[in-house]
Amino acid sequence: MKRRSLLGAVGMGAVSMPMFPAAIDGPLPNITFNVEDAKRVPDPSGELLIYFDGPTGMCKRMTAGSLRLKPGASPHPPHEHPEEEFMVITEGTGEMFCDGKTVQVKPGAMMYCGARKLHGIVNTGKKPLTFYFYKWRT
Repeated sequence: MKRRSLLGAVGMGAVSMPMFPAAIDGPLPNITFNVEDAKRVPDPSGELLIYFDGPTGMCKRMTAGSLRLKPGASPHPPHEHPEEEFMVITEGTGEMFCDGKTVQVKPGAMMYCGARKLHGIVNTGKKPLTFYFYKWRT
């Protein structure tokens, strides 16, 4: 079934739409998700939610999600990957490491890190730190 036909069928109730758009072959559909519709992924550092993960019309892969880090937690040591990435802090305080520099962050802070550049985050506060991330591979 072509994407246009699939999405039309979803709108008419003929096909149930998966909550996670990565299950659809082809580019991600134009769709809006509320937090309760995001895919929950087990993570010992906090609550990891994935909203989108798959190809788009312009990217081989686009991933968008959020992580609510527990106090003192980090999802992993500084790392690198082939995707570029933005991270936006919406709650809490911490440290972000990006390409050799560590910066204290609070709500409203945003990081951009190019492909194959070392980066990471740690919650240095006493309350949860929430950040949203967006990464893509062209």
